[in-house]
Amino acid sequence: MNQAPFDDWDGSPAQARALQSRLAAQVVLEDRLPTCVRWLAGFDVGFEEAGDITRAAVVLLDAQSLQPVETHIARLPTRMPYVPGLLSFRELPALLAALAQLSQTPDLVFVDGQGIAHPRRLGIAAHFGVTTGLASIGVAKKRLAGQFEPPGDAPGDRSPLRDRGAHIGWALRSRARCNPLIVSPGHRVCVDGALDWTLRCLRGYRLPEPTRLADRLASRRGAIDVAPTLF
Repeated sequence: MNQAPFDDWDGSPAQARALQSRLAAQVVLEDRLPTCVRWLAGFDVGFEEAGDITRAAVVLLDAQSLQPVETHIARLPTRMPYVPGLLSFRELPALLAALAQLSQTPDLVFVDGQGIAHPRRLGIAAHFGVTTGLASIGVAKKRLAGQFEPPGDAPGDRSPLRDRGAHIGWALRSRARCNPLIVSPGHRVCVDGALDWTLRCLRGYRLPEPTRLADRLASRRGAIDVAPTLF
């Protein structure tokens, strides 16, 4: 891990926003992935006990077959209420605890949430990437920042997401008759690379496999069968 996730954060929303702005300057928007990407991971967060417990799920997948080979759940006391734009300060500790349970370090992670498609360019996927040093992509179900023209109706149709003159991600129609996903780089991935990897991971569902499976675990919709593998 590159650094503590929150530095000297005093718990206030104002300082959290200032910290986001500082960390956003560390985001790398270039593809810096291994020549051969072997392991992908998907992360998502749910809550238990009326929100008192943060439940983070991680699924490790073979990058070629997209078969899940490992799953884990981390549960931590929820440290702050939901504040728009500050999701990572609520969820990142549990995500890092889930990451620590993996037996293999993923080459690329998908996080359910925003990458740089965020008012201060540091959504949860970007914060996760800068903190861990891992290449990361944010795949969100709703827009938080920027504007886009509606993409076409066919799966794979996309339109650029722009904010203040910058191209920060994509609105991607991942499945017919479904609202588009918001795909943006988190760290060590370029804008086009985030889209390309998300398209590679679609298997007929709205969500790409890494976050689809993590969402299933985080929301307690059932176990996932993992394929036996030799690491």
